[in-house]
Amino acid sequence: MARDATEALAQVADQHFDLMLVDIKMPGINGLELVRQVHETCEDLPCIVITGYGTPEHSVEALRAGAYWYLEKPFDQANLDVVRRLVEQAIEHGRLKSENRILHGQLQTKYRFENIIGHSAGLQRVLDVVAKVADSHSTVLVTGESGTGKELVARAIHYNSPRADHLLVTVNCGAIPEALLESELFGHVRGAFTNAITNREGRFALADEGTIFLDEIGDMSPTLQVKLLRVLQDRTFEPVGSSKTQSVNVRVIAATNQNLEEAIREKRFREDLFYRLNVIPIEIPPLRERLDDIPLLAEHFLESANKAHGRECVGFGEGVVECMAGHGWPGNVRELENLVERLVTLSGGKEIGVEDLPDPFRKQQPVDPVSIQIPPGGLSLKDVVDRVEARLIEQALKLTSGNKNRAARLIGMNRTTMLEKMKKKGIEFDRPMDDQYGEDAKPSHLPTP
Repeated sequence: MARDATEALAQVADQHFDLMLVDIKMPGINGLELVRQVHETCEDLPCIVITGYGTPEHSVEALRAGAYWYLEKPFDQANLDVVRRLVEQAIEHGRLKSENRILHGQLQTKYRFENIIGHSAGLQRVLDVVAKVADSHSTVLVTGESGTGKELVARAIHYNSPRADHLLVTVNCGAIPEALLESELFGHVRGAFTNAITNREGRFALADEGTIFLDEIGDMSPTLQVKLLRVLQDRTFEPVGSSKTQSVNVRVIAATNQNLEEAIREKRFREDLFYRLNVIPIEIPPLRERLDDIPLLAEHFLESANKAHGRECVGFGEGVVECMAGHGWPGNVRELENLVERLVTLSGGKEIGVEDLPDPFRKQQPVDPVSIQIPPGGLSLKDVVDRVEARLIEQALKLTSGNKNRAARLIGMNRTTMLEKMKKKGIEFDRPMDDQYGEDAKPSHLPTP
């Protein structure tokens, strides 16, 4: 209830409403002007205008102001039934507008397979599984270190599934306090706890017919794990403070950077919940095991950063990508994205050189000595050196995606010398990029993932 338009505007700014019923004649701002102002900030909020002084002009003006409908007083019992149905229709209309807006915004970002960039064997295995399970309704557990792209995989599954026309609702279980997470997931009824002044729909109800993505599932408390288990088993739950059971048709995708099997042994995670979540396991390899993807990812992030910050950085200079490949990447793809954004922002539009990299990337990493024990019968130093040399050449080729110029520079060897050693040792590589473009040439663009 609000006594006038000023009080109503304050309430709308402070909390969520499903519907506004507003009289026309009020002290100060009238009802039609109130509808106009509300729609400037809450265009999905349906408004029904009511008045005892109805005219055709008022009804047309109300609809032009953005009202869902226009009603004249007084209401007798028969009219009240009409009002009730109109209220239900208006609320449903507002919900659909809001849902459509969210869907439209999500689809604009196109979280589909083509957004997962890379051609490494490890990533291709992940994408193969995603393609196979996307059109099913099975529960999926995505594991991997922080920053590997678990949410990107969850979105790819959703938007390539039959549920793509409905909401994908994301919940970070580690970012919400335990006392609030239950209400966030399942909703609550009015009076369920202090400050619960209205009913609230939970994320599971919001994701009905769609997908819910439970990130950092390993941080969920044992109490909530029991309630989540019931949802997975029966697809039912009760809002906080309610004894009324609600049913949902929702697909669950969970993700964690923790070792849940170890958490089970330490009694921090329920074994039965783990098996309910682990129907389709997808493990994303860390970036240090996807070195072939670094050039593609770096170019993609450079293009994105140029657009986002209005820069015209021309690219990476000689040796930059090699330095990136030699980094351990504890923050994985997210760390690489942040690094490229920083380099582009500070580049001033020029080519990014090795000198622009932070110190940890420019400093040559110490090489551990080869741990070889001389057997009692002795060994051949030449054979050992040949094997170590061959292994280093193979690693350099892998780090540079087969570019022999860059591989030779990476191990401090003349290119001709390295080619002679490769021929002598029988080393082959499937994608000799520099042979295709010439010894000193660089491709004008990277292959499309």
